[in-house]
Amino acid sequence: MRTRILQRIGWGLVFLMVVALVSVGPVAKPQIAGATSTHRVGVECTWSTSSPPVFSLETKTGYIVLPDGNTMFMWGYSLAGEAFQHPGPVLCVREGETVTVILQNNLPEDASIAFPGQDDVLADGVLAQPQFDAGGALTSLTTAVPPGGSVSYSFVANRPGSFLYESGTNPEKQVRMGMFGTLIVRPAMGDAFAYNRADSQFTPTEEFLVLLSEIDPYQHQAAENGTAFDLTTYKPRYWLINGRGFPDSMADNYASWLPSQPYGALSLIYPFNDTLPPDDINYHPYPGIIHYLSVGTENYPFHPHGNNGIVIGRDGYPLEGPAGEDLSFEKFAINVGPGQTWDVVFKWYDAEHYDEVTNPVPMTIPQVPNMAFGMLWSGSPYLGTMGPMAPGMSTLNECGEYYIISHNHALYQITAWGVTMSGPITYLRIDPPKPNTCP
Repeated sequence: MRTRILQRIGWGLVFLMVVALVSVGPVAKPQIAGATSTHRVGVECTWSTSSPPVFSLETKTGYIVLPDGNTMFMWGYSLAGEAFQHPGPVLCVREGETVTVILQNNLPEDASIAFPGQDDVLADGVLAQPQFDAGGALTSLTTAVPPGGSVSYSFVANRPGSFLYESGTNPEKQVRMGMFGTLIVRPAMGDAFAYNRADSQFTPTEEFLVLLSEIDPYQHQAAENGTAFDLTTYKPRYWLINGRGFPDSMADNYASWLPSQPYGALSLIYPFNDTLPPDDINYHPYPGIIHYLSVGTENYPFHPHGNNGIVIGRDGYPLEGPAGEDLSFEKFAINVGPGQTWDVVFKWYDAEHYDEVTNPVPMTIPQVPNMAFGMLWSGSPYLGTMGPMAPGMSTLNECGEYYIISHNHALYQITAWGVTMSGPITYLRIDPPKPNTCP
């Protein structure tokens, strides 16, 4: 851990930092073999260029940037030959494929990858097994590789869903140091489905990731210095979403000023509309989807304001009965426990059909001098409308879009070592129907 640069920053500075994060132009993405980049926000899949899929990963060390200005020493998984990144690549495969992950260990201690939810994982062709020291104490939940060595894991992706992959060796240290990532198995029905159910179809450009984690800076400082850390003193001071804290969480995928933290967490959607003709530009018949995952040590009650989602799967299992009956359910706060994954579909539409002319909001909007403006306010309550602003005030709103906050509702966790309004916070952005003036 490097020296803390800022001990405290106020609310005003936190929100001024957002200026640099919203409305950035298209970003240059590193040329990473096997990765796809089709849009600035959303899940950024890394696909194998071979069939069946083979991924080559390395354990690496590096640094990430935190919202209080501090930098943090991390361990993690990166694509072979590429720079350190946190969290590890989002590995995307298809149901039924035999997946191979080759791990090269560059750390000063044994390391491994465990694949929770995958059956009969092989390590160098034999069944991966827990490992014990000479005294019989468990040292690894799966076959580990010593420093400088490598191991080839393989398994058949027998069921679709979202899963974690993480270190199985000394996980109370290595997972917390950052050795984890996301595995998404696409179902046989197609890449636009979460499971082999027709009601799990989603809009492919509206697929998002919420990967929640935490950091005790003293544990990371000990690892950087090669000294022991007393786990009984473990206490997180930072909580992250996709490896970033707010306001960096709103930045694009592969934002240039976050070279080690490639994944943003902003959700950007269009209004749901299944009543228009299919050839209409605003025909939008399928919901978006969010994959929630946690490698933390306690429950994270993630709290998307103004948005009840439908939980359709957990831990890689669709919510259905023995005869295939639908057991999905509506949920507001998504209470993600340690090691859990949740798949949640959601949609937004203007339920009241507000319109400035034919169906105005039934209240008198105060005059500009009597209003307090947020930095994302468009000047109008109507989607797609830019209204008058207070003299001298600027806005980050681009085209009359809406922003709805989403955050961890364990409020002490939306901090960065005491700096409030940081950590695992992001927004849902709703753009107005097309055509619009949005960039």
